[in-house]
Amino acid sequence: MVGGAALVMRRAVRFVDQRAGSAPLLRKALRYVFPDHWSFLLGEIALYSFVVLVATGVYLTLFFEPSIKDTVYHGSYEPLQGRTISEAYRSVVDISFEVKAGLLIRQTHHWAADVFVVAIVLHLLRVFFTGAFRKPRELTWIIGVLMLMTALLEGFLGYSLADDLLSGMGLAIAYSVVMSLPLVGANLALLIWGAPFPGVPELWPRMYVFHVLVLPIAIGVLLSIHLALIVARHHTQFGGGRRTERRLVGLPLAPAYAPRTIGLALAVASVLFLLGGLVQINPIWLWGPYEVSQATNGAQPDWYLGWLIGALRLVPGFDVVIGDYTLVPNAFWGGVALPLSLFALLLSWPWLERLVTRDTAFHNILDRPRDRPWRTAIGAAVVSWVFLAFVSGSADRVDVLLHVPYRTQIWLYRVLLLALPPATLLVTWRFCLALQQSERVEAEKRAAKAAGADASAPSPTV
Repeated sequence: MVGGAALVMRRAVRFVDQRAGSAPLLRKALRYVFPDHWSFLLGEIALYSFVVLVATGVYLTLFFEPSIKDTVYHGSYEPLQGRTISEAYRSVVDISFEVKAGLLIRQTHHWAADVFVVAIVLHLLRVFFTGAFRKPRELTWIIGVLMLMTALLEGFLGYSLADDLLSGMGLAIAYSVVMSLPLVGANLALLIWGAPFPGVPELWPRMYVFHVLVLPIAIGVLLSIHLALIVARHHTQFGGGRRTERRLVGLPLAPAYAPRTIGLALAVASVLFLLGGLVQINPIWLWGPYEVSQATNGAQPDWYLGWLIGALRLVPGFDVVIGDYTLVPNAFWGGVALPLSLFALLLSWPWLERLVTRDTAFHNILDRPRDRPWRTAIGAAVVSWVFLAFVSGSADRVDVLLHVPYRTQIWLYRVLLLALPPATLLVTWRFCLALQQSERVEAEKRAAKAAGADASAPSPTV
């Protein structure tokens, strides 16, 4: 079967070369080697999720109305009959109940957005803990972090367009966070919203343009640069066997890797459509249309913004005030300082680590996390810090469902925020050292056993 695929590939190359003279380029592309390790598939899952996002987004664009002009609902969803709602909310409800395959496409689009961000985060964690960001791949790492930042903004704008109670609450929080920026916050919020919250009606067409055009193009450009840099510098790989800093061992694009990645693409699309058809997500008809005076406890933002909501809740209630002027409002610390500090750390990490290790060599072989205990420990501590912020974002739901008082939870998380990251750092560091020591002991035992076997072997007779 492989031989037949190779024959078809050779004929295809010959056909194109006879008409375009591109055989050398095609042969080089087909001989490109991919590492044979499951963790490298995380980046491909992100890529294929983005493809599903674009495809389903194009379909939804045909039916969505980016306007908050009032209209009276006369659709098939009985609880909204006769209510005055916005055109944006009406169009999303109609997509869900009136448009053929509308709910399937809409929910698949939403699930694809969640999986896209999950895959990027897991991919970045794999790159960080294995040292794949080191020279000469610093720029590839930066592109990946920028892609994550753009994806978060794209996802936020996506579910904000529906003008339901969830999106309205999210925009209100975003407005407060922008307003909290020292010196420039009020002017920046006025520039974006056009007026005090809820802003001018033109805000929706602006968000729509950014969601369906500007940010997808930005993500597409970042993805293209990211892939081009990977091809230029080749993939990293785990050590062992014949793998060295100068020798890449893996699967060629054709005929071995192409069927595998095509199968992965089809599997990702299939799983996303199954989720879209079987697992409900963001049922805006349950939240209801947004009204400034209304709020709900049941509607939660998408998971990738949970850590920001949690950070806003964890910061004690204080403002930095000079005289009668509030220099730094409370929302700044959790809504701006935390995410900016985290992304600044990620963007600068390759150079911070190089400053400490003095390592300026080129690296194509990945580290095992245990072999870099300080990097692994710091990474685990930061992950625990973000995880606590993420968990605290669900404190209100825990209060309602499990009857654990909200204030008790917040104070517990505040204490853990000071205690858990240092404890995680210390435990992870010691665990890595213990794994190294265990490997050394095992190696010494194997060496001693081999030496004993050589000593007990009978000498040759003459």
